[in-house]
Amino acid sequence: MTQPKPPRFDTLSLHAGQTPDERHGARATPLYLTTSFVFRDTDHAAALFNMERAGHVYSRISNPTTAVLEERIAALEGGVGAVATASGQAALHLAIVTLLGAGQHIVASRALYGGSHNLLAYTLPRFGIETSFVDPRDRDAWRNAIRPATRLLFGETLGNPGLDVLDVPGVAAIAHDHGLPLLVDSTFTTPCLMRPFELGADLVFHSATKFLGGHGTVIGGLLVDSGAFDWEKSGKFATLTEPYAGFHGMDFAEESTVAAFLLRARREGLRDFGACMSPMTAFQLLQGVETLGLRMGRHVANTRRPTAAAPCSASRSRAGRAALSSPGDASSNRCGCSPTSPTSATPSRW
Repeated sequence: MTQPKPPRFDTLSLHAGQTPDERHGARATPLYLTTSFVFRDTDHAAALFNMERAGHVYSRISNPTTAVLEERIAALEGGVGAVATASGQAALHLAIVTLLGAGQHIVASRALYGGSHNLLAYTLPRFGIETSFVDPRDRDAWRNAIRPATRLLFGETLGNPGLDVLDVPGVAAIAHDHGLPLLVDSTFTTPCLMRPFELGADLVFHSATKFLGGHGTVIGGLLVDSGAFDWEKSGKFATLTEPYAGFHGMDFAEESTVAAFLLRARREGLRDFGACMSPMTAFQLLQGVETLGLRMGRHVANTRRPTAAAPCSASRSRAGRAALSSPGDASSNRCGCSPTSPTSATPSRW
């Protein structure tokens, strides 16, 4: 018997995370505009609240429409799961507060979106979390900035707005040598151009507002876990490896060795901070993701035209003329990585 081929990128963009509605047979993902859900009896309710069985209890924590988007992006990234949030900034904040507390430290690329930089440089220090910023292409700078209190390394695949290329394999190796995870913002590349997990990253987030959605109509974020980082072996993440009084004394790493981070992010982060994605937003983002491969291909093609006609060079800039910066150009990309290189794990589309 011929074995079925695993679905590729465009098929996953259309169908991952969703099965036809059993009751009505709807092919498209239904929109569940509901805050709460019906329980068959008290035992059923208790099992759902205690995470003894799959299901939904309240749409701030999970929702059937939002769950399809989470599973679809996790499938495209090659992760074990995802949590949808109200914005990309909410996804970054959720990742940090799930892992870090007062007195702890982050090493981050200095080539960051302004909102992310402000969060790290000005807001989080008020809560006792400090950040050191380094050149994303300088491996020694990453290594030398790590302290005993460091708990996370963070950068963007392509810095916003300068398009500085992050050396994901190099920074991931440094992080893992110190028992730390690497968090990557892959908003600009999307899983169509780069899958950071295949290059060593442990956590990925997106501002889905940008290329995933594609139409400028909704704001949302997604936080994806590779499931590969060993939180217990690291010994540095008590939030995941020790009993949590806020959820019946649960030890999240004991509950799930591959999804401990996601469990805490959802059961504490969405529950307590409340920055969840609305089902309507999830529904609209699903429409955008369906055309992700087509749109990203056109973006890349459009970018290649001006860069081919006017190659990037530092000398042109010094001569007083405008210079172009392209992630695929050697003069702009000094770390040797490229989101469109063979090492970028660009997925097959069909």
